[in-house]
Amino acid sequence: MIPAHRTRPTFVKVLNTGGRGMRGFVRLEPADLLAAACRRTGLDDFGDASFRDPFERAMRSIDTEAHLNLIGRIAARQDMLRLLSNRLRMIDDAKRHPEILAGPVRRPIFVTGLPRTGTTLLHGLLAQDPANRAPLTWEMMYPSPPPRLRGSKPDRRAELSARQIRWFHRMAPEFRKIHPTGAELPEECLVIASHAFVSFQFQTMYDVPSYETWLEQQDLHDSYLWHRRFLQHLQWKWPPRRWVLKAPAHLFGLEALLAAYPDAGIVVTHRAPLEVVGSLASLTVALRSTFSDDVDPVAVGEEMTERWSRALFGALALRDAGRVPSDKVADVLYPDLMRDPIGVVRAIYARFDTELTPEAEARMREFLARNPKNKSGQHRYTLEEFGLDRERETARFAEYAEHFGL
Repeated sequence: MIPAHRTRPTFVKVLNTGGRGMRGFVRLEPADLLAAACRRTGLDDFGDASFRDPFERAMRSIDTEAHLNLIGRIAARQDMLRLLSNRLRMIDDAKRHPEILAGPVRRPIFVTGLPRTGTTLLHGLLAQDPANRAPLTWEMMYPSPPPRLRGSKPDRRAELSARQIRWFHRMAPEFRKIHPTGAELPEECLVIASHAFVSFQFQTMYDVPSYETWLEQQDLHDSYLWHRRFLQHLQWKWPPRRWVLKAPAHLFGLEALLAAYPDAGIVVTHRAPLEVVGSLASLTVALRSTFSDDVDPVAVGEEMTERWSRALFGALALRDAGRVPSDKVADVLYPDLMRDPIGVVRAIYARFDTELTPEAEARMREFLARNPKNKSGQHRYTLEEFGLDRERETARFAEYAEHFGL
């Protein structure tokens, strides 16, 4: 097997090699990016200034620690300009239409758990229910103006997002085997949180150790307030629907999540840890290698297992202490989800006192038929290529695996 980070297309290798001397011309200074976003939008109100310190920390870490190649620097600059521009436009939308921020967000369901534990599949299933709504990739990438109800005329922002995703797939062709991406697919809340620059998305794309160390020490309160504002923005003028949301990184912020959404339900997925850590390391290496020529798979393996074991055991400690009430949580075992996904959904609905209608169930079954496992190809990896020792990882997660029978 050729590791994903060694399978980049020739044109990507040539561009990065030939452009080594040009990297310094792609500026990532915070002040320059802020000014460029203002020029792009014709606006200058970014809202609450609490985003500035996280933004500056993220940019400093990306610029000095992530070892970006030319494509990486271009991508980072464009992504940050998009996030800043979105923020400017969303603040302006709310100033012109204050009723946006008056919209209630009632009883959302959040899917979380270690990465690679079935969260994407479960989120996709829940999104099939006409009574639910999941934020789509294009809505997160280009949220302003607030999206309208689906009609006969497609939103041009969906096609713009689709073109950008197609380019990403050309640069990282192995990634689609690891994680499905598409403009019209439900996407993780990481993209929402990135607009507050308090987001675990940045560590997935880039090696940003100082930013990540800082991030894990935050209470994430401001990030979830922005998250709620984002949903209010997307749902404006839509009929009431229950939001279904997803991100493994919610494990880091369950208390802040419930402070912002006291009536939320939380679904936590569980899978045998040895099936998780290698897959997660493979995903991270594949993504970071798109933007950097200096990605060490062994270092990534250690980073991922350390970080996510902290997230997992921290979340379990909150539950054990009663700081995340048990009636707010539904646990899902990965083998059960693979064996009987509709039965798992039915149990979740029962847990949160929600009706699973025949129409919703039929749509979920159609979704499963359209999306078999390994639809885009089989994801292959080994623990050893990421320096992960089976005995050590078994010991690290032993208490967790025993508790959930994994």
